[in-house]
Order: sequence, then structure tokens, then C-alpha cells
Amino acid sequence: MPDMTSTASATGLARFPRALGRRCLRGVDAVGGMTLFMLSGLGQIFANIRIFPRTVRQIYVIGYQSLFVILLIGIFCGMVLGLQGYYTLVQFGSVGLLGSAVSLTLIRELGPVLTAIMLTGRAGSAMAAEIGVMRITDQVDALDVMDINSMGYLVSPRLAAALISFPLLTAIFDVIGIVGGYLTGVCMLGINEGVYFYKISHAVTMNDVSGGFIKALVFGLLVATVCCHQGYYAHLRRDSVGPEAVGNATTSAVVISCVLILAADYVLTSFLL
Repeated sequence: MPDMTSTASATGLARFPRALGRRCLRGVDAVGGMTLFMLSGLGQIFANIRIFPRTVRQIYVIGYQSLFVILLIGIFCGMVLGLQGYYTLVQFGSVGLLGSAVSLTLIRELGPVLTAIMLTGRAGSAMAAEIGVMRITDQVDALDVMDINSMGYLVSPRLAAALISFPLLTAIFDVIGIVGGYLTGVCMLGINEGVYFYKISHAVTMNDVSGGFIKALVFGLLVATVCCHQGYYAHLRRDSVGPEAVGNATTSAVVISCVLILAADYVLTSFLL
């Protein structure tokens, strides 16, 4: 007779690769579905000129209504960078480099990343929740019944607005952050004003600025795609249904977007440096 213990052990060992394989296949399926979702949404931007008014509305929601938060975070981020940078550089007798340190840190990394993360919490969660509520209340199905392309009506304007708003808000974050570094370094710690701005003008190149804008565009596309996708398919979630599904979809949208922002930042930095 076969050894029952060894048979059970072999069965237990076989469960792990099967479970791992299922998870990998689900991950590949999710990435592929999200990519097709993004391409479909981008295609509708150019296929339907009537999305322009809705795009302007979404620029107001994503961009203008997030402006105060970006200004607030940017000024404090710049002030903290100025303070930390000063007490680090003073140990090496290089406080004159504070302007270049603050500006390059903001333009290359912190500006695009922090702007994207703040917009994910402020606007991305709203995208997922709004579309999710429309999905579970059958409003998305009603659009399709009325022969209105739901992707072009709901998703494409948000994608277009994100591609416009993210770079603009990133630029504002960078500028206000440099002003924050000026307030700390020049007004509080007494660094020469001319040296501060001279180092900025000589350290920052067009490659730095364009690299920051490329990151902002990629982050905007990722955030809008993930958040809209999570809301659009909230009714297909396995973990919940109804209003709970909308809440879980919104949470997943924010978490996945933040993880993808940091992962994409690493990949883009590797290519842009």
C-alpha cells in the first residue's frame, strides 16, 4: 500500500506552485486588461471631438481644485529641503550649493512624485468612486443602451485631463518648492540671495525639466488608467459587492496607483539619468 503520509506531503507541495501559477496568471491578465483599457480610452480621445467640454470640466476637477493642496505641500516641502540641505552642506562648507540641491531634487524627483501621489489621493480616489457608483447603479449600462460610448463619456475625458493637469501642477509644485527653499535658506538662514538663484540657473538644465515633465505625463496616465479601471469594473470584484465594492475599488485604486508611481519613477530615472 502507498504511504499516505508521503502522498499527502506531495499533494501539499504541489499546491504551492499551482497557487503561485494562478496568481501569476491573474496578474498577467490584470495588466493586459488594464493596458487594453488604457488604449481604448486614449483612442476615444481622438475619435470623438465632443469630449472637449467634459475634458475641460475634468481639468477643473483634477487640476484647479487640487491647486491649493499642491501649493501647500510644495511650499513646506521646499522649506524642509532648504533646512535639511543647509545643515548638511554646512558641514562641508558648501552652503552656496543649496539652491542647486533644492531645485534639482524637486525638479528631478520630488516634484513629479509628490504631485502624482497627492493627486492620486485627491482626484484619483474621486474618479474611482464616481465611476464605481455609476457602475453599481447601472448608469454605465444605461449609457451603452442609449448608444453612448461609456469609455468615451467617462474615461477618455479623465485621461486627457490627467495628461494636461499633472505636468502643469508638477511645474507649479517645483516653482513653489524652490520659493520655499528660498524662504528657509535666504530669509531664515542668511544665504546670499544672488548665490542661491545663480546656482539654480547654472545647475538646472532643459534635460532635467523635460525629464520631470515626462515623469508627470507617465504618472498622470497611470493614475487615471488605474483609478478609472478600478471604478469601471467595480461590479466584477470578487471580494465584495454593491457599495462595499466601490469602497474597496477606491482603496485598491489609490494603493495600486501609489505603488506604480514609485515603480515607474525608478524605471524612468534609470533611463533618464
